[in-house]
Amino acid sequence: MNASSARTAVAPLNRRRFLRNLGIGLALPAFESLAPRRLAAATGGTEGALTATTATGAPLHTAFLYFPNGAIPAAWWPDGEGKNFVLNRTMKPLEKVRDQLQVFGGLADDSAVAYSDGGGDHARANGTFLTGVRIKKTPGADFHAGVSVDQVMAQHVGLLTPFRSLELSCDSIQNVGSCDTGYACVYQHNLSWSSPTTPLTPEVNPRLLFERLFGAGPRADRAKNLLLRQQEKRSILDFVLDDARDLSRQVSGRDQQKLAEYLGSVRDIEQRITRAEQSRAARSQPEADAPAGIPDSTTEYVRLMYDMLHLAFQTDSTRVATFMLGGEGSDRTYPEIGITDGHHFLTHHNNRADYIEKVTQIDVWYASQLGYFLEKMAQTKDVDGNSLLQNSQIIYGSGNAVGNRHTLVNLTVILAGGGGGTLAPGRFVQQPEQPIANLYLSMMDRIGAKNIERFGDSTGRLENI
Repeated sequence: MNASSARTAVAPLNRRRFLRNLGIGLALPAFESLAPRRLAAATGGTEGALTATTATGAPLHTAFLYFPNGAIPAAWWPDGEGKNFVLNRTMKPLEKVRDQLQVFGGLADDSAVAYSDGGGDHARANGTFLTGVRIKKTPGADFHAGVSVDQVMAQHVGLLTPFRSLELSCDSIQNVGSCDTGYACVYQHNLSWSSPTTPLTPEVNPRLLFERLFGAGPRADRAKNLLLRQQEKRSILDFVLDDARDLSRQVSGRDQQKLAEYLGSVRDIEQRITRAEQSRAARSQPEADAPAGIPDSTTEYVRLMYDMLHLAFQTDSTRVATFMLGGEGSDRTYPEIGITDGHHFLTHHNNRADYIEKVTQIDVWYASQLGYFLEKMAQTKDVDGNSLLQNSQIIYGSGNAVGNRHTLVNLTVILAGGGGGTLAPGRFVQQPEQPIANLYLSMMDRIGAKNIERFGDSTGRLENI
């Protein structure tokens, strides 16, 4: 499809209009000057689509962000209660978005309890976090979990966006064999499940994610365009400049600035990926197991993936996403903050003060990356004038509460965002002990899936959120 035919084929007021050329498809952010006064039209008139939007008609976006191995409780839990809470050391990097946070105490994952299965706490924690379904050790490559909460949501809202859901990770993926004392490896390397026997393998390569988000047409067309750009050292934006200029003449001055900032973000991400590829190619002995698009810096890697998730939400390319920052049992090192010991190793600290301090520093590092993402979401205006963060519900948590003992009660969980005005953030809430699946049911209500009475091991809906 050429650029001119795309302009006639796509409704001019549809926020999912694309700037297109061969192998290129840049979804647009929401522009106030192109949107109808009543934003219900943003859904394209799909029957029942308002159930997937906020009260203003703007889309409601949901993300599940997972960090591995639990946290140090003494540095995690805030002081005070309700709105009168003070962020502790681990959450200090979230101070700028404090009013968009709900920190929950009392949530548990009973489906991950060992019972007679013995070891394997990391596999159980990872495999049950979004499913609420007990997994079992099985011989060989057999595995069985449950449909994860993100995919239940995707069944309801996935047809409204180009991508039903996005699955991301910054960890290696291993989907064959056994990993944690007899549990299939898929449990530790996947958060999202479309069926009890179908894990959705997350994308770990920033280049492939970029081409998926900003490519168009058959895979062969996208690959052809990428090869052409690489050979001619051209940006993906070079192929849509005419369309971008045409659009810029149709929108207000404020939206012109928004378009320029958006295109600048796309170019910045593309350049960062190219630099990562060049860096790895220049090595005499590049790491064979690391895709070329992965940056040398773990901080840059995580932020690059967060940036693409932000753009996916800004353009309404998807309304549901999971991001596994690290799989359970991850033994990644963090030389950028001076920690060369493995994360998992350090979490079994046996009360050694130096180990506890190092794990706390890792916890703070993860929270810093979250703060980077949430601040960007808070600074981005949605089509209704609210921020993307206000129009989102974002879980940040771990399936292990305390790594040293592999505890599964009082999980370290934050819910960020305003849920389009349906949530009451800016609080620390000590909930009665109950399954985290109760929280997921309440989140499903907010995307219109109110007919679901039970999910996983839920016992009801989480109140007071």
